[in-house]
Amino acid sequence: MYSSCVSTSDRLIESTRDLLWERGYVGTSPKAILERAEAGQGSMYHHFKGKHDLALAAIRRSAEELRAAAEEVLGGPGTPYERVAAYLRRERDVLRGCPIGRLTMDPDVVASDALRAPVDETLDWLRERIAGIVEEGREQGQFAPSLDGEEIAALVVSTVQGGYVLARASGSSAAFDTGVRGLLSLLAPRSDPPAP
Repeated sequence: MYSSCVSTSDRLIESTRDLLWERGYVGTSPKAILERAEAGQGSMYHHFKGKHDLALAAIRRSAEELRAAAEEVLGGPGTPYERVAAYLRRERDVLRGCPIGRLTMDPDVVASDALRAPVDETLDWLRERIAGIVEEGREQGQFAPSLDGEEIAALVVSTVQGGYVLARASGSSAAFDTGVRGLLSLLAPRSDPPAP
């Protein structure tokens, strides 16, 4: 599964990320982490203080990757509308859900200030980044002057996270795609309707 050039620490973090996404905090046992990481007993405690410390490293890495993927399209070329559209339409494993958003439903993550912090910080960063793009679009006359950047940013993030929930419930990405198309039709400049 892992190449020999991947460090034990990285294998443990990546295995924990996958297990948190699949099973949540409680379902991610040290034994399951070690098995998936193909690591020997005691490896986790050699590199980390314990499961909580390892989970925190895994959540932070997931948060960093989410930010990098979002920034790639939000900071890319195009008008503000095109950048928001690129974020909404970027390739995702819709039926698997969001590795960060799913953690908000995990009672053990939410109950821990340390584990919840990177989740909250990432979602805050995303809303602020999108709000700035919406404000940029307003200043350029692309978005209606009545639009509030913070409100639209919250709507964009809610559409993505809610789209994951609807897609998983139905077993189809159609609900996610419908939500994205609906939001883009509301945001589209009159001269630039969204693509089908």
